[in-house]
Amino acid sequence: MSADRAPLQRALERGEQEGGSVEFKERLTREIHLSEGRMESLAAQLRHRVLSGDGEATYVVGVTDDGGLAGIDPEAFSESMDVLSLLAEEAGAHIEDVQTWGIDAETTNTRATTREESDGLVGVATIREGAVLETDSEHIVVGTAGHVDHGKSTLVGSLVTGQPDDGEGGTRGYLDVQPHEVERGLSADLSYAVYGFGEDDPVRMDNPHRKTDRARVVEESDRLVSFVDTVGHEPWLRTTIRGLVGQKLDYGLLTVAADDGPTKTTREHLGILLATDLPTIVAITKTDLVDDDRVTEVEREVERLLRDVGKTPLRVERHGIDVAIEEISEEVVPVLTTSAVTMEGLDDLDAMFERLPKTTADSGQFRMYVDRTYSVTGVGAVASGTINSGSVEAGDELLLGPMADGTFREVEVRSIEMHYHRVDEAKAGRIVGIALKGIREADIERGMVLLPSDADPTPVREFEAEVMVLNHPTRIGTGYEPVVHLETISEAAVFEPEGGHLLPGDRGTTTVRFKFHPYLVETGQRFVFREGQSKGVGTVTDVTPVE
Repeated sequence: MSADRAPLQRALERGEQEGGSVEFKERLTREIHLSEGRMESLAAQLRHRVLSGDGEATYVVGVTDDGGLAGIDPEAFSESMDVLSLLAEEAGAHIEDVQTWGIDAETTNTRATTREESDGLVGVATIREGAVLETDSEHIVVGTAGHVDHGKSTLVGSLVTGQPDDGEGGTRGYLDVQPHEVERGLSADLSYAVYGFGEDDPVRMDNPHRKTDRARVVEESDRLVSFVDTVGHEPWLRTTIRGLVGQKLDYGLLTVAADDGPTKTTREHLGILLATDLPTIVAITKTDLVDDDRVTEVEREVERLLRDVGKTPLRVERHGIDVAIEEISEEVVPVLTTSAVTMEGLDDLDAMFERLPKTTADSGQFRMYVDRTYSVTGVGAVASGTINSGSVEAGDELLLGPMADGTFREVEVRSIEMHYHRVDEAKAGRIVGIALKGIREADIERGMVLLPSDADPTPVREFEAEVMVLNHPTRIGTGYEPVVHLETISEAAVFEPEGGHLLPGDRGTTTVRFKFHPYLVETGQRFVFREGQSKGVGTVTDVTPVE
């Protein structure tokens, strides 16, 4: 909730005028304002306000007709926003933004309060002409990885803006740490960015820190490319694993700095990318800092690294973009040289991202594992993540869980947002924030899953898996307790290997039992496990339902 009252004060000062764009409403209800005849009248009024404001109207909710601060309770405010959204849709418009303030009844002044402290809410909704964006199927999601200071965030920043870096990593500041517009005050871990392609040229961001600019990119692009930028520091490998395993990615982008070459972290990130069968591109960065001989040397090191793990490197400079696009797969890894300072190689990346086919399918039942949660005054609980399969629409009834006791809760989709733009529908591969009715944010946890209301999910505490130990100082025995990363789940688990132990490099079978919480786990899902310097990958082969 914003403490800055300037938007509210401006709206109150402008007031309701016959030919103005400001409208005061104390509250809106479905029963009264969506009744036959009334809805058409109110939609026509909203349309008039939008036209009077050259395509933008301001609705102040929670105030009397003369602009007095009345305030309404959070549930009434949420209902008012639902009704206003339907009226806007009827008028060929949509709600662009909502800001809310708590009202202190004793002083009848606004002040920044918590929901529990405030006597009521007043809000300012900005309504813009045009329907909410309809998403298309040409939207790929790319997960980035690489050692710290190897230029992955800088490279992505230059890609989405088309601006060269200043040599000090300036463009990395363009990456978005807030994938849903209501995510405020959050410390960065995974970050997000987007750009797209229109009929002729790439559609880039002029000012990535302005949410309307991000919305413009989504609106103007025929094809979108979203980046999930992970963390390069070794102590934050857990977050990197979450970014690469927990998102529904189409491709991986691994960066290797020309002045440093492959590192231990590079090898670990590559192992995670390839262990999840993700088609991957390797970009050798910072070529402006070294001579041609050094670039060639690093290219050879990268090729050796790829061959060591059974992959075939494909030099884009030698074979061309067409071949790279045709051949990229779980087995073939294109390698190209880049510089965010000179913009070398960025045209090649543009060409690849514009033409690479989407690898995740839209078909199947809707499913989204929750990655983050937020609570927004006037909106309620928001669950953020990447849609694994199927599609979801505003108004859908869903199941969320499992809860600690293994049950699933019924919830309803209030609204959906993607890269600062509200959408009516979102499909597999989209990074979205879904506002939910029927549950508190405090009851939602990372690793839970959203499913259709007619699904019959089975919570799991224990499963069988085929695993491969990538690294371990001694051997893995019964009772070994790593953290398992499966989808967005990050949970301590107990291993019971068949035969009693597994050695580094071994492949084998083990029982895996979550220590604290049941989750939705199914056969065929891939996962990563780690504990200290120990790391491995696995595939679920059988599950034991919670009784």
